[in-house]
Amino acid sequence: MPSNATLHRQRTLGGVIGIVVLAFGLGYHFFPRLFHAEPGEVVRRSVPALPAAAPGGAATINEPAAEELNAGPPLTLAPTAVIAARLSREHAQLPKQLTPDPPKLRALLDRADKALAAGHLGGDQDSAAALYLQAANDKPDSRRAAQGVIDVRARLVAQAERAIALGNAEEAGEQLAALQQLPGSADDVARLAAALKTLTDVRPLLAKASGLLQQGKADQPAGGSALDVYRQVQQLDPQNAVAEQGILDVQHVVLDRALTAVAQNDFAGADKVLAEAQAIRPGSQQLHDVRQRVDDMRTARASGVLAQAHSALDAGNLAMAKQLAAQAQAISPQLAGLAAFEQQLVNAQLYASHKPGQVFSDRYVDLPGQSPAMVVIPTGSFMMGAADDDSDHNAAEQPRHKVDIDRGFAMSRSAITVGQFREFVRESGYVPDSAKRGGASVYDERSGAMRDDGEATWQDDYAGHPAADNLPVVNVSWNDAKAYADWLGRRTGKTYRLPSEAEFAYALRGGTTTRYWWGNGTPGSKVENLTGSKDRSPSGRRWNHAFRDYGDGYWGPAPVMSFAPNPFGLYDMGGNVSEWTADCWHDNYIHAPVDGSAWLNPGCGVRVLRGGSWGSSPEQARSAWRQGADAGVRSGRVGFRVVREL
Repeated sequence: MPSNATLHRQRTLGGVIGIVVLAFGLGYHFFPRLFHAEPGEVVRRSVPALPAAAPGGAATINEPAAEELNAGPPLTLAPTAVIAARLSREHAQLPKQLTPDPPKLRALLDRADKALAAGHLGGDQDSAAALYLQAANDKPDSRRAAQGVIDVRARLVAQAERAIALGNAEEAGEQLAALQQLPGSADDVARLAAALKTLTDVRPLLAKASGLLQQGKADQPAGGSALDVYRQVQQLDPQNAVAEQGILDVQHVVLDRALTAVAQNDFAGADKVLAEAQAIRPGSQQLHDVRQRVDDMRTARASGVLAQAHSALDAGNLAMAKQLAAQAQAISPQLAGLAAFEQQLVNAQLYASHKPGQVFSDRYVDLPGQSPAMVVIPTGSFMMGAADDDSDHNAAEQPRHKVDIDRGFAMSRSAITVGQFREFVRESGYVPDSAKRGGASVYDERSGAMRDDGEATWQDDYAGHPAADNLPVVNVSWNDAKAYADWLGRRTGKTYRLPSEAEFAYALRGGTTTRYWWGNGTPGSKVENLTGSKDRSPSGRRWNHAFRDYGDGYWGPAPVMSFAPNPFGLYDMGGNVSEWTADCWHDNYIHAPVDGSAWLNPGCGVRVLRGGSWGSSPEQARSAWRQGADAGVRSGRVGFRVVREL
């Protein structure tokens, strides 16, 4: 037998343990966030049985069976004695004692107190319930006897609730049977009996659900899965924490399937599974975490595929780049950089990796130098020709028809200059028609008209005087213009040519539909080198028919790019000099191509001129104006520009 000192130490240790457990239980119940737990959050953990009261305050710990832990919510609030004390206060209705308890009654009550302290609450004549009831019958006004009955009832209620919470139906039944013998217990008996019945109903269901989960039948088959059984439990017991945890376990199994699908690059399948998981327990933390993981893996995978698409595009494999970009979009439609790559792909398909409006030059491959500055023209459609309501239209400008420019091209920003053409002649040894055939048509200041000058060449300006290098080259034939374009192609390794009439008309308009690219009448600012009423020749001549109240300060061509660009970034398209195009001349647009290509006939000798010049009337500066000229014509009013295919 242990000594008194040993018993004292055991009682002291038991009291300390009881106080610690009490403090933890009350804190967890009333201040769950101090323990990082949200109300309603279910966390699976091992739950020890609550200590029953023992003599001297010592506590004993009893571990419940595993099946009991899985039969109800793991409720841990406070020791049974504490709960009972609270219930005792709630039900305390003591009689008014008229006389002191006699010694015999006090002895009986002492026996009852010891039975209560020992946890011997009911079941026989020596139980606390039987002894307190006997004392109450012997002396109905005994407050101590009445308080003892209340304490026993409270202790039985607390133990029954605890047994139900832990799934111990047998113990709960014993406590309930003892409680039924006490007066004033009808409401508690009814409530606990209903809870015990629920426990009895859900225990086999929980066991069944657990078995189905272990068999891999988490959410399937419909009507026979663990999820279905857990839902059934929740209908019987909405607060059942084991069922709630079981549903989370089912969701976890489903989320594992989503991660498996992602590992197999089946992101569509993963999205479908995530939707199924969302329906099981919306907004759960594990759903949020897995969805984030899937999104991160989706982004990483899509980024890798997009990087491969960039490599394919850089290698010139447009078909593979397009296929890979589609895969990246299927994986992650909102992937950053996808829209930019799609635009790069479009540019590669339509503009050879350039972009509309971009200005570039090609370097020569066999000698120092580079091409004229080129502007990338966007694809699109426009109505070519003059409208019926245009008072200045003529038969050559009709019928008006739609032309589709389906592939981008680049056009020189300005007409080819004297300096650029000089480089061509020097490097190629080409002899222009003005030198080979002799002369050109130049402006005569004395008569105010154009005249033939047998000495004028491409090196001269509109009046037959030596030209500055920054002026547009004039006095060149269609053959000279084509020879220059062919030479550029050989020097750069790219395809250079004269623009088709449709390309020139489309680029001239720059997306506008008005009479001129700048509007329907006299410009409000200096936009082109036109015939203006304010312009004067060196001797003071004026134009007979010009734009009213307009003056650009030039009589004859101006240095290229002296005025404003049109909406496509091209200079001098509607003025300065008229320009050669690749097309043969036709009297109208009947049967004209509608794809932007040149309209050619074998052996044709008359070509199309487009764009107004420094000496053109307002009618000839219209965007729809066109004129035919013999391919050998050299004039101080005619130059050219080139196109580079992309």
